[in-house]
Formats: sequence, C-alpha cells, structure tokens
Amino acid sequence: MSRRVLVVEDSAVIRRLVEVCLRPADLEVVMREDGPGALEAALSENLDLMVLDIGLPEMDGWEVLDRLRSDPRTRALPVLVLTAHAEEESRRRANESGADGFITKPFQPDELRQEILRIVAERSISHVV
Repeated sequence: MSRRVLVVEDSAVIRRLVEVCLRPADLEVVMREDGPGALEAALSENLDLMVLDIGLPEMDGWEVLDRLRSDPRTRALPVLVLTAHAEEESRRRANESGADGFITKPFQPDELRQEILRIVAERSISHVV
C-alpha cells in the first residue's frame, strides 16, 4: 500500500521538485499551497506525513504546525519542516513545536526522500509497538 504525503509549499516549482523526488519511493503525493489548505487536507485526507514549508501565504508554517499539534485529530501526524530558514533558531523552534524532521532548501533529493522514509518507518513501528 502506497504512503500518502502532503506537500505544503507555495512555490509550484518546489512542489513539483518534491513530487518528482518522491516518485521512486512509491509515495503518493498530495499538494497544497497555503496554511488553510494544509489544515483542511490534514483533516480530510488519509495522510502518512506532511512536508511543511514555513514561509506560506495567509498562515505561516509555524501556525500550521501549532494548530496540528493542538488538535487531537492531527496531533500524531508526522511533519517534516522543509524551509529556506537555515538558522539554528528555526531548527530549534521546529523541534520544540513537535516537528519530526527538518531540512533546509536547497535540498538534495536523496536526503529529502530518505528523511521522509525514515519518519514514515519510525511512525509505522511506533504504531505496532
């Protein structure tokens, strides 16, 4: 069974790049371009992981992550932050906000794919135990 990954990114080019990067891993990609769309998809789609940009229009990724973690329906959804904000403060904030991983742009496709597969595998194991 294919895993479903939501990619939340305002840049169509980056969304497409992530989709192409994940194709070899047999991951089904769902895409949204803003915070409200991310929250809607988190509730309506059967997702295994969210790849979340921080610099989103309407509602930034930090607010999306905070809302996901405060809602019992989405609290356990794994989130990988993918952002151009490379400073240590962003990495610390992602960790404190409950993100499961953090990758900066520009990224290496293999690194992104492996990190997503690692998070999905860890979550699968934790649900079995």
